[in-house]
Amino acid sequence: MWFLLNGKTTDKLISEEKEITENPSRREHDVLVSCGEQITISKLAIVLQEKGYKAVSLTGWQVPIITNSEFGNSRIRYIHEDRVLELLHSDNIVIVAGFQGVDENLNITTLGRGGSDTTAVAIAAKFKADRCDIYTDVDGVYTADPRIIKNPKRIDNISYDEMLEMASLGAKVLHNRCIEIGKKYNVPIYVKSTFEKESIGSLVSNQKSLEDLVINGVSKDDNISRITIVGLDNKIGKTYELFKILSDNNINIDIIVQAFGETFIKNITFTVKMPDLNRTLKVLNDNKEKLNVKDIIHAENLSKVSIIGVGIANKPGVASQMFEALYEKNINMHMITTSEIKISVLVNLEEANMAVQAIHEKFFKE
Repeated sequence: MWFLLNGKTTDKLISEEKEITENPSRREHDVLVSCGEQITISKLAIVLQEKGYKAVSLTGWQVPIITNSEFGNSRIRYIHEDRVLELLHSDNIVIVAGFQGVDENLNITTLGRGGSDTTAVAIAAKFKADRCDIYTDVDGVYTADPRIIKNPKRIDNISYDEMLEMASLGAKVLHNRCIEIGKKYNVPIYVKSTFEKESIGSLVSNQKSLEDLVINGVSKDDNISRITIVGLDNKIGKTYELFKILSDNNINIDIIVQAFGETFIKNITFTVKMPDLNRTLKVLNDNKEKLNVKDIIHAENLSKVSIIGVGIANKPGVASQMFEALYEKNINMHMITTSEIKISVLVNLEEANMAVQAIHEKFFKE
């Protein structure tokens, strides 16, 4: 089976849409942007047929791939297998469009940018495939973005958890939802280059690497904004009330830091993606009186720079090395968060690439 995403076609469709309106219906937007994959799969089927192969293309709603109704960022609920199996048993090469599906009301839905990865791994899981190969513009997973670091190291083997963190923290190699599915259903994922015939690639699986690296990678996410709620009552349930309001409005929160000021108040700072900033501020301001807060302030043009590695919290000196690298380049850290597998800091957007370079050199210098 093949799963393709034609990003240039999708970008062109979005550009044409913006010529009509800046605020299209989310339903119609999904109908429009799903056309790029339909064009690609049909062309590939025609090419294969011309070469003498039996091939058939299927859109997401022809399979069908059933999703929820969250246009632009739908989740796969179920994949029907009968039609695909019938075509495979007739010796067809089945080409399934990625990135798209259909909800229970027969509305066309899309899975979000990068959703073809999710489609591919989801179908591999459904059909209990031995593995899923994802072809992209780089030969595997690297310790950092090759566009930022001159000679990053290719990682032969990386765990689902590490890859999930790298994807969630800004690495563009794989879509984070596809890694979640791979981990849940134990589908090994090979990341390979589309342009190199003998691509070695990287394996994402439960298999542990034989290399004892302190960290496996450095990544950044440039789409970050920071919001601070000033003067929230320091009472049981007030933090829950705040984040319940955000959750009810489908606003995804990332880093959260709580600080206590005066005796009966606290400040809460959290980050959201830049595209969600204005909507988040509107929701908060609409509920400012209900929350009884003193002020709502925000900062834009920030980047989250992270290091990733299994058991990173149990490796002494890792955090100090990261902070030393930033100190040596005179880069200020606005927020810090840690877990068992990552350490992330918030820096100014214009210093993000320099931060990645400094940290990478600190940990991966020859």
